[in-house]
Amino acid sequence: MTDMYVSHGHDPPEFCIYFSDLPSNDFNTLFRLLPDYSAAAGNGSQRRRYFSAGVPGSFHDRLFPERSINAFTSTFSVHWLSQVPGEVLDKGSPAYNAGKVFEHGASEATGAAYRRQFQSDLARFLRCRAAELKRGGAMFLLCLGRPAAAAPTDQGRVRLLYGTLFEDLWADLVREGLMEKDKMDGFNVPLYAPTLDEVREAVEAAGAFRINRLEMVTGSPPVVDRPDDPGAVGRTVANNVRSFVSALVDARVGKALADELFGRLQRRAEGCAGELMAEMRLPHVVCSLSLA
Repeated sequence: MTDMYVSHGHDPPEFCIYFSDLPSNDFNTLFRLLPDYSAAAGNGSQRRRYFSAGVPGSFHDRLFPERSINAFTSTFSVHWLSQVPGEVLDKGSPAYNAGKVFEHGASEATGAAYRRQFQSDLARFLRCRAAELKRGGAMFLLCLGRPAAAAPTDQGRVRLLYGTLFEDLWADLVREGLMEKDKMDGFNVPLYAPTLDEVREAVEAAGAFRINRLEMVTGSPPVVDRPDDPGAVGRTVANNVRSFVSALVDARVGKALADELFGRLQRRAEGCAGELMAEMRLPHVVCSLSLA
C-alpha cells in the first residue's frame, strides 16, 4: 500500500495493523517475530513500516469500536464454529454423533446441525464486522471449503485430518479400554468446511456486504521441511492438528491421555505420509467483500 501511494506521488498514510486471537494466544511471541518499526524503511528493508497492536477476543463477537476499521483479513478462521451444535451432543437427538468426533460420514441430521451452526456463526461474524468497518471498508476471507455437490457430511479432504486419522485413534483408545466411550461420544471437532453457495447465502442473508469475488481454490500440500521423510510429515501433521484442538482435547480427556492421542497421531501419519502429502491439497473458499 505504501509503495502504491509513493508510485502515484503521494505521501503514504500511517498504518496500524491489529492482530486478533483468543486471550490464550501468546501475543508476546508474535510481536517478537515482527521486524522493528521504522518510518523511513524503504523497499527491500527488513524493518516494518506499520504500527501493530494485539486485540484479544473471539471473532464471533465485537472486537473494535463502530466505524473504526478500514479493512479486515480473516485467514483460516471462519470454518471454526463458536461451539459444537447442542443437538450433536444430545443423546436424545437424531443428530447425536455417537462413536464419532467429526461430522464427516455422520448422519444427515448431524450434518444439518453443523450447517445451521455455521450459517448462524457466519451471520453473527458478518454483523460484528459490518458494525466495525468504516464506510467503503473491505473484508477478505479465506477458509476451508468443500465442493458444491458434497453434502455437509462429506467434508472432503479435511477428513484426512479429523476423520481418517484423528477419529480412528479415539476409537482405538476406547477399544483398548484406555478411554471411556462417553468421553469420545461427548467430543466433536467444531469445524465446518462450507460450499461457495453456503457462504453466498450467509452473506446475502446478512445484507451488510456486497460480494466482489467468491471462488474455490486448491491449497498447497502441508509445509514440511523434509517432505520425503515420513517422520517429518508425521510431526508436521500431528503438530498442526494439536495446535488447533489441543485445548479442547486436554479439557475433555486430560493431558496424559491427550499426549497419548497426539503421539499416536504422529505415528499413524508417518505410516501414510506419502498419501497425506499427495492428498492434503485442501480446497479453500476465497471471498472478497465490500461494505454495502
